[in-house]
Amino acid sequence: MRAPDPVVTLIVVLVIGLAAGFLFDRLAGPSWLARQFSGSTRGIVTSALVGIAGALIGYHIAVLLALGGGIVTSVIAAALGATVVLFAWRMAK
Repeated sequence: MRAPDPVVTLIVVLVIGLAAGFLFDRLAGPSWLARQFSGSTRGIVTSALVGIAGALIGYHIAVLLALGGGIVTSVIAAALGATVVLFAWRMAK
């Protein structure tokens, strides 16, 4: 099995982070911290950016731990990373 193209992996990780941020904002709503910094109208954008950051963190942790080089592993690691960072960001007060 060959390793996936880095550009494709980056695009997949970005899309997963973006989707996680949008879903999180729609399901959980903006946190207190988000309302303080960005107001209620920019909560979606901020959640999307935090989701992207979490997906990148999750992907890079999976690479550092050598959990596999497949696209499925990248997707799972990015989704878990985005979820953890979004929940941590939501709980920060």
